[in-house]
Amino acid sequence: MLSKEDISRQLTTNWAARNLIYKDETGSTNDDARILGEEGAAHGTLVVADMQKTGRGSRGRSWETPSGTNIAMSLLLRPIAPPDKISMLTLVMGLSVAEGIEDAIIEKRDRSLSRSTLMDFSREILSETKYYPQIKWPNDVVIANKKICGILTELHMNPDNTINNVVIGVGINVNMTEFPEDIRDIAGSILTTTGVKVDRSTVVACCMKRFEENYEKYNRSFDLTLLRDNYESRLINRHKLVKILDPKGEYEAIAHGITNTGALIVSNEEGEEFEINAGEVSVRGLYSYT
Repeated sequence: MLSKEDISRQLTTNWAARNLIYKDETGSTNDDARILGEEGAAHGTLVVADMQKTGRGSRGRSWETPSGTNIAMSLLLRPIAPPDKISMLTLVMGLSVAEGIEDAIIEKRDRSLSRSTLMDFSREILSETKYYPQIKWPNDVVIANKKICGILTELHMNPDNTINNVVIGVGINVNMTEFPEDIRDIAGSILTTTGVKVDRSTVVACCMKRFEENYEKYNRSFDLTLLRDNYESRLINRHKLVKILDPKGEYEAIAHGITNTGALIVSNEEGEEFEINAGEVSVRGLYSYT
């Protein structure tokens, strides 16, 4: 069940989602959060909708959220970081959602299985299976090579070039089982990839807990220094050959990890290492989406 009461009951955060706005239906949670930001809403305000009709994905794509199955949510932040450091928050959220989904799956199993059986489904075992939530750089969360989450970060500036607020929109396919034909090959949900039906309110609460923890680490240096190891451990294409989709021309490279500022470190066939940035190019698996 997804409701304000259920989410609030499960929250263990200090500030993330403590000002919680729930809607049965909306056009875009990012738009809702932006308006709340203009009206002075607090840092950590979270807008959650059961149904979203005109959500936005990356590169101008649409992201619809049908009722009763998925999560559409947008988190309003008022960062103290400088504007040129804000793009890293997209990676912070990607890591937080991957960790939060894992927490929700473990919690579901903890409730469902006996203690003796649970020993066979520990977090360590989960990390060695196809059910482990991973990240396709920079911020797509994938399970079993299927995209289950998209993230869109929007920075809103004041006329004097200071930051007014940042809105991070998150769409998570939770219990959805049918997908539009044009994305069927790449999209999945927590349910279709793991066989585990999790409570959407639990997923929201778990993701917010992880984000609050990770945001505090980011705030110490305004980069990913303290999060880099955890992020790289989930990087699905690490040490693999990938296709770099550059407007200047496609090429292949080996992905190695990320820098402290979130750039992807790759090397060409001559072994030369260089960095690529998310705003400039995108990355695909050599033969598939991942």
